[in-house]
Amino acid sequence: MSVAEPTGPTTALRKDAVGVVGILFFVLSAQAPLTGIVGAAALAVALGNGAGAPGAYLVVGLVIILFAVGFTTITRYVDSVGGFYALIRAGLGVSVARVGSWLALITYNTIQAAMYGLFGATASGLIARYLHVDVAWWVVVLATVALVYAFGRRNIEVGARVMAVLVSAEVAILLAFAIGVIARGSAPHGFDLTASFGPHAVTAGAPGIAVLFAIASMFGFESTAIYAGEAREPQRTVPRATYLSVSLIAVFFAFIMWVLISYYGAGAAQGAALDTLATDPGNFVLGPVSSVLGSWAADLTSVLLCTSLLAGLLAFHNIVNRYLHAMAEHDELPRRLCRTNRHQAPAVAAAVQSITVVLVMAWFMIGDKNPVATLFGWLSGQAVAALVVLYVLVSISIIRYFRSHRVHSNAWSTTVAPAVTVVLMLGELFVIVKNFQTLTGGSQTTCEVLLWSVPAVTLLGWLVSTAFKRRARSGAVEVAVETAA
Repeated sequence: MSVAEPTGPTTALRKDAVGVVGILFFVLSAQAPLTGIVGAAALAVALGNGAGAPGAYLVVGLVIILFAVGFTTITRYVDSVGGFYALIRAGLGVSVARVGSWLALITYNTIQAAMYGLFGATASGLIARYLHVDVAWWVVVLATVALVYAFGRRNIEVGARVMAVLVSAEVAILLAFAIGVIARGSAPHGFDLTASFGPHAVTAGAPGIAVLFAIASMFGFESTAIYAGEAREPQRTVPRATYLSVSLIAVFFAFIMWVLISYYGAGAAQGAALDTLATDPGNFVLGPVSSVLGSWAADLTSVLLCTSLLAGLLAFHNIVNRYLHAMAEHDELPRRLCRTNRHQAPAVAAAVQSITVVLVMAWFMIGDKNPVATLFGWLSGQAVAALVVLYVLVSISIIRYFRSHRVHSNAWSTTVAPAVTVVLMLGELFVIVKNFQTLTGGSQTTCEVLLWSVPAVTLLGWLVSTAFKRRARSGAVEVAVETAA
């Protein structure tokens, strides 16, 4: 017997809609494995620690797992609908939570805009190559925004199924390449674990740069909490999905990077990566894929890069929608934003998010800027910096919450792991700011504008949310007085 879907305006999201696997695919879509490898591998190897890049990815994975210890523990005791907003509010209060929620909105909107830039450039290139039609990158982007919006209005299960297909395809091509290298013995100098994972290899060159690209590649695992309101048994589903996503992506990225280094040879990998930076960094990966699997694989990988980006765009669209929905439910944005449609999807929030991301990209579109060098390069760096600040706030909130609520006796998961995470994340933030120009490729002035715009927009958002909250409270008082009278 089917359950009738609501026909009037509601604010409720669909309950019990996704399980561990569904949330896992949402997270893996946000991390966009193929995009992370093709887009970042050459930069991490060339500008970072060379053959030690796989080790840097593994180190970042371990740090994020450490963050996940406290993160998953607090989600067992706190309703995590609202993601970072809910978790920061639990330990640091509503005022700081507003800061966190606006930081999250900046983070996810900017990373989505950055991905639109790379998607537009890649897709328009494919259209020109195979259909012999020149289409401006921003035309492709606007059409894709409409497509993503259409999916955002649908059931969350529809999005999960689409992402499962897209993510499976991109993972499959990378695994096929890795198996091909190993099975054929395509590595000219053998497979040397110590050359990539030994302490001397990881700390060689500029490991901080490799760490930055590793963080960017693992973006989005924390979004597990945002789906708690639509998850089956969220107190079990969210922790499981978090640990699974972090572990899988860290091991997967480190493994693929190691196979790539082995293909070139540990001594030659950094030179090969540097050579591709002058032409197309993607060829650092696409060249070996074509060599091992055949020319068809490079073409297919280019197509899958587009679908990888599309999956990521869908994932971040869903994340922002749910932040807007949660903030509106707490009267910190217009109540209309928490309305859901007959599919119990946050349709109004989906429309606002789509308009917002177009506005973010407007200057790049109007000026027809290089979408990879500017839109993708600048905004992805900005998003990484904002995200690390969020990790620090959440970790501090976890410590404060468990000091105030003695509901969990394990000091490791409530105090030690979050405290170590704060120290490590602050170190990473220092490295990000210090190397921000290298990360983004922008001028010194551009980098300063990008960095200072994060606290500026956050403060403006905090003021907006505070004003809406006060208006909601005054309205509630007026209603109460009239009722009493």
